[in-house]
Amino acid sequence: MEDSTPILVGAGQFTEKDVPPAQAHPPMGIAAEAAKAALADTGIGDNLAASIDTLVVIRIIPDSYNRPRGPNPFGRADNPPRAVARRIGANPLNAIYGNVGGNTPQKYISEMAQRINEGDVDVVLIVGSEAMKTAQLALRNNIDMDWQEQDAGSQEDRGIGVRLSTPHEFAHGLGIPIQTYPLFENALRGQKGSSIAEHLLSMGALFEPFTEVAANNPFAYYGTVRSAEELATVTPENRFIGFPYPKWMNAMNGVNQGAAVVMTSVGKAKALGIDPSKWVYLHGCGEANEKIMVSERVNYHSSPAIRVNTAKAFAMADKTLADMDYIDLYSCFPSAVEIACDELGLAYDDPRGLTVTGGLPFFGGPGNNYSMHGIATMLPMLRNNPAAFGLVTANGGYLSKHATGIYSAQPWRGHWQREAPASYQAEIDDMQSPLFTETPDGPATVETYTVCFNKGVPEQGIIIGRLDASGVRFVANTPNDAALLQTLIEVEQLGRPGNVRSSQGLNTFTPT
Repeated sequence: MEDSTPILVGAGQFTEKDVPPAQAHPPMGIAAEAAKAALADTGIGDNLAASIDTLVVIRIIPDSYNRPRGPNPFGRADNPPRAVARRIGANPLNAIYGNVGGNTPQKYISEMAQRINEGDVDVVLIVGSEAMKTAQLALRNNIDMDWQEQDAGSQEDRGIGVRLSTPHEFAHGLGIPIQTYPLFENALRGQKGSSIAEHLLSMGALFEPFTEVAANNPFAYYGTVRSAEELATVTPENRFIGFPYPKWMNAMNGVNQGAAVVMTSVGKAKALGIDPSKWVYLHGCGEANEKIMVSERVNYHSSPAIRVNTAKAFAMADKTLADMDYIDLYSCFPSAVEIACDELGLAYDDPRGLTVTGGLPFFGGPGNNYSMHGIATMLPMLRNNPAAFGLVTANGGYLSKHATGIYSAQPWRGHWQREAPASYQAEIDDMQSPLFTETPDGPATVETYTVCFNKGVPEQGIIIGRLDASGVRFVANTPNDAALLQTLIEVEQLGRPGNVRSSQGLNTFTPT
């Protein structure tokens, strides 16, 4: 084993519940608490803070929509990595504020592992957090808070990153998670040949074990055990958000949660005196993006990027799915889990389980940083079972950007090296997609669809369809007719014929 081999040596989490907004931590305060827990987990505690030369903060939700960052009602940390560094007594040479995406915790771990291996960086802290619950409570109760922080020093702000929807898509309702993931779910139902009622109950059965894991996780935000029937039954409390998802099947971002990991090299860990029992190795990693725009996807029931990037991670680790003892799949909505399982060849009811945290709807969905919690949860499990391996998948956007990590306390042998993601991204980019038009006209057929709700009342239908004459794809809305929207909820619409018309940049699909 080479001294340059990258390792994770600390992991920490912090969850803040039932604290009045005036006494609650701001986002970077939560991040700092998670960072302190990660530093303590290394076994050498605060002594490590001064050795951190690179500090990466995962981008928070309020900074994830505008470039430059838009106004925040309570102010913000102008330099998030320096705000965390100040709180923990660090002064890193590299202060990085990440770009948008739930894939980024694993993406930055993989990037920093490579940079550690190459000698470019030495000791790295990667941390993320959200304080959305506090913000929601403060806004609801007209409580003013001062979260403005200014810290001197350099900052590498990586910005929003690639845009995930076109203006045309967004005008029709694509580009909002609660309205976009249901399109994948309904397409999956069609692929499986299930009825609406059968598929709803199968989603409940998928997520029932997640609720049990969350209920036993001290860091979970919504740890209530629910049966498949409870999850699948639409009630005033568990109302539809975007058909076919009731509320309890949606990621819950109203949380105050943070998680962090500390990384370094084998040689540096020896020099710092970090016990080898703390070391966890990144045995495999991969990254790949789908065709970014939802309208350009090959189809809506698969993920070539999950298939490709997980295969690269397994090949790097020289392991297979059968070798994994612990699994945490990104779980913002059932379709994200189902598609990942399908691409991995993993049964929905695999006895190993599909989450170590409880998943985004039940553990909590702290914005871009959820997968850091999956990794932080898995590290002590791997240390306690040194022969075991763990798989973490991370997903950004709308099944848009993917990253995978394979971890174990079993030492890496030989020279650590990952394959550059750019070297295999072309495999996905070159896949054939249907042609797309922004101005469809004529007879057409539904490819997939959803109905959007406002406080339990259906208010809009979204259709992705194909023109009958050419097979060209389009996106449209349905007329805002209460009877029609109710039919879309109760009666299968996949493959339904109709007519589409375009007017002033907006398309309307009317079923026949």
